[in-house]
Amino acid sequence: MAVDLGAGCGLRQGEIFDLAVDDVDFLGGTIRVVRQVKIIDSELVFAPPKGGKVRAVPLANTTAALLTQHITRRPPQEVTLPWKTPDGPPVAASLLLYSRERKALNRNYFNTFLWKPALVSAGVIPERQSGERFEQSREHGIHALRHYYASVLLDAGENVKALAEYLGHSDPGFTLRTYTHLMPDSSDRARRAIDAALAE
Repeated sequence: MAVDLGAGCGLRQGEIFDLAVDDVDFLGGTIRVVRQVKIIDSELVFAPPKGGKVRAVPLANTTAALLTQHITRRPPQEVTLPWKTPDGPPVAASLLLYSRERKALNRNYFNTFLWKPALVSAGVIPERQSGERFEQSREHGIHALRHYYASVLLDAGENVKALAEYLGHSDPGFTLRTYTHLMPDSSDRARRAIDAALAE
């Protein structure tokens, strides 16, 4: 489900790990990003989203259906973590993703024991040698799913300002600078437009 939320909604890893059932509006087709799971001094905490920016992200029907199936198989689990700091006030949320121990997911565990082995199985990265760590690479991290999400929306003609809001960027200029290489050029758009028109 983490892959579906990253690729289908452009959420950051901590936002995926923090998504609660109350944050999903199936009828309205949106996800409200209100928190994230962070590691502070080796402790998991709930914290505001990056930049403190609460936002609404469109929830596609395909992603909503996958989320519904996930909830049916693995009902939400109430998890309590401190707010912002390890000694912060306790906050509870009914999380959609959680560990076997019914706790919030820890990115270190997730990346090492779930994400990287999945990439090895898919042939994306090489298997690690005994006693060694996986090769560090941001392009193979779960963050790559945000890039996929952005590329799909830009290819479909979504405007940069809307994409910036969905991704939680405060500056659309940052979004444009980060993703400009993913934007289709005018020749691609022209070909697709004519192909679509003539296909009718």
